[in-house]
Amino acid sequence: MNTFLKRVLIILSVVAIALFLYSAFVENIFTYRLSPKETVKFELNDLKLKVFYNRPSKKNREIFGALVPFNQVWRTGANEATTFETNKDLELGNMTLPRGKYTLWTVPKDSVWTVIFNSKQYSWGVNAEMKPMWDPNYDVVNIEVPVQDLENMVEQFTIAFDNSTDKLFLTMAWDDVKVAVPLK
Repeated sequence: MNTFLKRVLIILSVVAIALFLYSAFVENIFTYRLSPKETVKFELNDLKLKVFYNRPSKKNREIFGALVPFNQVWRTGANEATTFETNKDLELGNMTLPRGKYTLWTVPKDSVWTVIFNSKQYSWGVNAEMKPMWDPNYDVVNIEVPVQDLENMVEQFTIAFDNSTDKLFLTMAWDDVKVAVPLK
């Protein structure tokens, strides 16, 4: 076997071993995720916003008040903690959210949700007992937003930015529910 072919086989072997080790110890890249990762971005002039989250599906389940209990802190998605980043200070209602990276938590209720921006970074959304890892001592902004009933069901949890009315909103929709957090 010539030297070039030996080198190619060695390089391919190293890459295969690295992928295997990454998959075994960091994240299994060879299996389908039930709640896929998603990153949404919004850029306007010099404002840059970004949300990282995981998107669980409804799958014929009752969501709010059941799978996601009312009046309890929810990790706002699945798997890793949902994060929100802004490069500028924002006004949320009558409160200021300083530029930075936050974890995003919610308390769903029947007619209103509390949306929480927390300055602590958590590696995962829940602990071994399936309780939110959220620590209220790091809350920066809590804002209540009304629930909007949707005519069409949203199968997969979705976070987006909406500026279609010349006002900017961070929206979250799942099942037959949507909330919109006003951002200035």
